[in-house]
Amino acid sequence: MNPWRGLKDLPRNMWIIFFATLINRTGTMVLPFLAVYLTIRRGESADQAGLVIAFYGLGALLTSPLVGKLSDRIGAKLLMQISLISSGFILFIYSFISSYYLIICLTFTWSIISEAFRPANLSLISEVVPSKQRRPAFSLNRLAINLGMSIGPVAAGFLMLINFSIIFYVDGLTSILAGLFLIYAPWLSGENISTAEQGGDIPNNKELIFALKDRNMIYFLIALLPVVMVYFQHLAAMPLFLVKDLNFQTSTLGILFAINTLLVILVEVPLNNFLIKWNDKILLIIGSILAAIGFGLMTFAKDTIFIALTIVIWTFGEMILFPASSNHISNIAPVEKRGEYMGFFQMNFSLAFTLGPWLGTVVFHNFGSQILWICTFIFGMVSAALMFKIKPQIETA
Repeated sequence: MNPWRGLKDLPRNMWIIFFATLINRTGTMVLPFLAVYLTIRRGESADQAGLVIAFYGLGALLTSPLVGKLSDRIGAKLLMQISLISSGFILFIYSFISSYYLIICLTFTWSIISEAFRPANLSLISEVVPSKQRRPAFSLNRLAINLGMSIGPVAAGFLMLINFSIIFYVDGLTSILAGLFLIYAPWLSGENISTAEQGGDIPNNKELIFALKDRNMIYFLIALLPVVMVYFQHLAAMPLFLVKDLNFQTSTLGILFAINTLLVILVEVPLNNFLIKWNDKILLIIGSILAAIGFGLMTFAKDTIFIALTIVIWTFGEMILFPASSNHISNIAPVEKRGEYMGFFQMNFSLAFTLGPWLGTVVFHNFGSQILWICTFIFGMVSAALMFKIKPQIETA
């Protein structure tokens, strides 16, 4: 059985979205190395760098509940274009800012504008792809993200050996190019899917109360939060640990990042096809345990090979945990409320991004890397333990 067969015969508009996402993600350089830039180039402390990244997460957190309504008002495609081009210009001026507090403000603004792309991207896919093809369409979108992420951070690692500022220009340029591609691409207007096929009307404000009263959803999001915070350590504390404690070159960091993205590209779809009959609850527990082990083992890391092994372990956890968590939230949501539930699900990831890198860098700065990686093991195991009490899923159409 060919695990990639679902990607064929997708509408042309979906492939336009794929290439726009690929162009944008190929230039992803600033965010993975922002903590390194702030500490090595600018001389900020680890916890100050973590605070900047926390403000990026805060911007993403505030964007999630608002951008859906804006997308419905002005159109998902237009919002994506505005997000890409505007964030590109912000990145051009980023390296010229000298004030730490201005960097915080600019990072917060960049986050709000840049992260508007994500929900608009998912909304546009829902518009242009029929319901029976949306699962392979979302897989194709993840493939574009990870293909780009396998290139951008690797290239950034080498570019920073020449000049740190180059990564801001390249990241900004690819963002603008992706926005221009969306503007001038040959869209087929007849491929848009009707609202009726998408599954109903947009929830009104009163319907938000329903989701917040669903104890199953709230419990699941609480259980998921610690392990997602663990995964976000690869954006801040982990690069600092590799550079400061293990004395790795930035080029080595880029190659190590590529192990994660290449595994996701090559293995995630076949792996989840193999696990298709497994219960989400079991997969959530396994994914959390692998995250705890993978990051926790960095307590003993001394060389590149050992670090690569830990990345392989937590990457397998990621490939199991994230699809299972998306599927679980979809299953526990009533059919007419899925968009609402997925909105809170996205906010949970933004909250983890806000808290995880900041707390990780604070622990790293004040208590050292060993305490940090022990804490990640504990957080991952807490999520695994909480997953045992998840209520049975409501299988919906």
